[in-house]
Amino acid sequence: MIHQLRPAAPRRAEIEVKRSRFLALLEPTPDEVAARAFIESVRADHPDARHHCSAFIVSSPGQHDIEHSSDDGEPSGTAGRPMLEVLRGHGLGQVTVVVVRWFGGVLLGTGGLVRAYSDAVREVLVGLDVVRVETLEELAVTVDLGRAGALESALQVAGMVPHERTWRASEVELRIAVPDPDRAIEQVASLSGGAAHVEDVGMVEAEIPAGTLTRG
Repeated sequence: MIHQLRPAAPRRAEIEVKRSRFLALLEPTPDEVAARAFIESVRADHPDARHHCSAFIVSSPGQHDIEHSSDDGEPSGTAGRPMLEVLRGHGLGQVTVVVVRWFGGVLLGTGGLVRAYSDAVREVLVGLDVVRVETLEELAVTVDLGRAGALESALQVAGMVPHERTWRASEVELRIAVPDPDRAIEQVASLSGGAAHVEDVGMVEAEIPAGTLTRG
């Protein structure tokens, strides 16, 4: 099961339009509680701004996406909704963006506001590292301490990067997430010379690097 792209880390960007300053702040948010908490934190950090417009898309496994946008005092439909459309257009989820505006004394009109808020979100997305979250099979690979370092290096070269390690007195357990567990078990056996014990422990959500967003 493949979920949408998620931001790998927070970002910020700023644009100026006819002396109005637009600060876009983006945050990875796993759920609605985190999204609303981030919006309130931005409002608290920038109390001198006239508007704190926002949009978020969040979801949980097995549930539909939850989407929300707010114009925060701007004319209806000129801020939050355009911001949400930009997030949708990039296939993003688990994300919240807030655009803080300091009014520069020049009215932008409805069309100008739509462009400005959209452009602010596009700007914060440029260079954003994203991950794709996939539900994969999780394997527990147990090997003695003397072989652990070499096996982990070999797993990484083979594209099976451990996401969790448990150290014990004489052995290490490495957790790896794979799309094809049967093939992965054969690979681990080959890479370890048959010295590793492998157990299929069920499904897990894994973050797969999916590149960097560009201007578009």
